[in-house]
Amino acid sequence: MTTAAPGLRAAIDEKRFAVTAELGPPRGADTQQIARKADLLRGWVDAVNVTDNQGARVRMSSLGGAVLAQRAGLSPVMQLTCRDRNRMALQSDLLAAGALGIPHVLLLTGDHPRAGDHPEAKPVFDLDGVQLAWLARTLRDDGVLASGEKVDGRPQWMIGTVENPFSPPLSFRAGRLAKKVAAGAEFAQTQYVFDLAVFTRWMAELRDLGVTETCAVLAGVGPIRSLRMLEFLRTSVPGVHVPAEIERRLRGVPADRVGDEGIRLCAETIQQLAEIPGVAGVHVMAFGFERGVAEILQRAGFTRTAGSFAAGS
Repeated sequence: MTTAAPGLRAAIDEKRFAVTAELGPPRGADTQQIARKADLLRGWVDAVNVTDNQGARVRMSSLGGAVLAQRAGLSPVMQLTCRDRNRMALQSDLLAAGALGIPHVLLLTGDHPRAGDHPEAKPVFDLDGVQLAWLARTLRDDGVLASGEKVDGRPQWMIGTVENPFSPPLSFRAGRLAKKVAAGAEFAQTQYVFDLAVFTRWMAELRDLGVTETCAVLAGVGPIRSLRMLEFLRTSVPGVHVPAEIERRLRGVPADRVGDEGIRLCAETIQQLAEIPGVAGVHVMAFGFERGVAEILQRAGFTRTAGSFAAGS
């Protein structure tokens, strides 16, 4: 068994510029898929998000995937959504994650089943993401279930959430994250950041609210690898805003060079985000392109050991 990396909590505590990335579990029981992805990410990232039926499509459970990622030497962030579980099942999975030594959990409301591969499935949504953060904090810090009963042995994971700075109305977004932090969130990962002007204003609002003093904000980044992907992000992903200058830049190169230009743009964005006060790191979303994460980070100024980023390099 490979020793797991120190993890996101260590990067935040040490005030290093943190890096996380996505590791989607397989659609099946093939453990080697996780092992192969782990080989591509190990040493480059502080932690990996193990998704929970992402896009409402069935895959191996996030708990199982997190355990396998940990065995492969990565520090997992186990995602947990309210879509498929009532409060009893949510608490059971949180306790299991604690017992298995999962160091971080990312708590979300979740996509509706109608968006996925089982649209006839009945959604649960007994709680939402804010309520789940509160439940998790109470379980960890007070050792109490939602029923009021005490637990034997408190879990020790770090609590995370998500936020989209670009979803209208923009004036609500900083306050929304502040509510999640008040409920218990200690780190937050955002939607893709392409519009740095809007994101910079949002970060200023978070600083004014004192959010960045208690919550590590990890800005979402990712490479636009084709014009088809550009069009998909522009038209089909809620809350993603691709500024006109980025679209012109990607359309201004030959079709066979769009992928390389997208990687270059992603690396430049990481460097610019590192200069914004309050940004604690980045979350690299490169779905199905784990092999490209190392190149993105190298171009941004990282070396193979996670946490060795020099801003502006």
